[in-house]
Amino acid sequence: MVQPLSKQDQALGQDRGEADSKSAAPVAVIGAGPYGLSVAAYLRAAGVPVRVFGVVMGSWRHDMASGMFLKSTPDAVDLAAPVPGAELADFVRAEGEPQLTELTPIPCTLFVRYGQWFQERHVGEVEEARVASVTRDPGQGAGRGFTVRLEDGEVFTAAAVVVASGLTGLARIPQRLAHLAPEGPAADALLSHTSQHSDLSVFKGKHVAVIGGGQSALESAALMQESGATVDVLVRADQVIFGGTPVLTRSTYQRIVKPASPLGTGWALAVICRSPEFIRRLPGRARRYILRRVLGPSGGWWLRERVEGLVSIHTGREVASAEAGPEGIRLRLTGTGPGPTELTVDHVLAATGYTIDIEATRFLDPELRAALVRVPGALGPRLSADFESSVPGLYFTGNLAAPAFGPVMRFVVGTRYAASRIAPAAARYAARHRR
Repeated sequence: MVQPLSKQDQALGQDRGEADSKSAAPVAVIGAGPYGLSVAAYLRAAGVPVRVFGVVMGSWRHDMASGMFLKSTPDAVDLAAPVPGAELADFVRAEGEPQLTELTPIPCTLFVRYGQWFQERHVGEVEEARVASVTRDPGQGAGRGFTVRLEDGEVFTAAAVVVASGLTGLARIPQRLAHLAPEGPAADALLSHTSQHSDLSVFKGKHVAVIGGGQSALESAALMQESGATVDVLVRADQVIFGGTPVLTRSTYQRIVKPASPLGTGWALAVICRSPEFIRRLPGRARRYILRRVLGPSGGWWLRERVEGLVSIHTGREVASAEAGPEGIRLRLTGTGPGPTELTVDHVLAATGYTIDIEATRFLDPELRAALVRVPGALGPRLSADFESSVPGLYFTGNLAAPAFGPVMRFVVGTRYAASRIAPAAARYAARHRR
């Protein structure tokens, strides 16, 4: 539950005359995906003035190919609000949609509609203006506050800032492929990342090499194959892993040996889901191991029948070099797995995930980024139990919090834990700053 706020805390946000066209906001939330919306819902329920920036469910609307489904089950994709009636099941009932079970793959389009419904009922206004920069206010001491500049020219002050920018700017491209797109990967270049496509049917009649063996790679391959493309999937690992079909009824013994969690069964997943603070307190090496190895690349259980025997998958193979020529892109492959040593394709689709790097938050002033203490051995910020960084009043959530709190922050299921801690902490910080 969100911690109660005093009346003084709830009366934040009076205009100090420092904004150009709108009053200063005690808290600014950057990002309008599941994490940003959840934090904003907690703040607004507590009466804390907040301005939220971003396109509501923007990455889910624009960075997911048409026809995709969520890998997670219904109990793992609830956005968080401190009041009842905000869960996916509530949306389904309200909209007259068919009831969902663990055996019901959730279309991304349905999840987007749920996010928009949640925003309308529990968040309110979200501003689509892009944040150009966040700097610390001039002055001395820890409670300096922040100056937020928008691309439309507006400038305002905020006592606290919550960064919930999701995967924006974090796409990982293998260095040995980057030269295929000198101006950067793009949907219409020779090389792209899966996050750059909203319609994979454009590859009809083309030969595409997909790099990766996780959900994004396998579902993209299935969608392209079903649209009439020829697809080769190159997987560095020795095998492709698919999740098991959910079992709706389990014995007491099974529940004890492998307890259920929103992200799957087993004690490791149960601890990761239920005790992010325990993960945060682990030694850095242990946290890095968990983040790297637990919940690794795999395909959803329902995806297997759309891939196996239909799409060419080469395990134990990776690209050694890539050369673009008049006949296409010539890939030389290496590895111990069976399959070809060369491929000539029309396009390379990198389904290679994301790199959690604080340097990707370019809207944060270089001084701010330089002041952020990193998690040892990682590129994400070190965070307190309330998700506050080493810069007082600056909070991070979602993927950028994963090096501190573990892999649950990469999934929607982490929103309640994060929002219920960030909101009261940011509100208290803003209250102290305004005094």
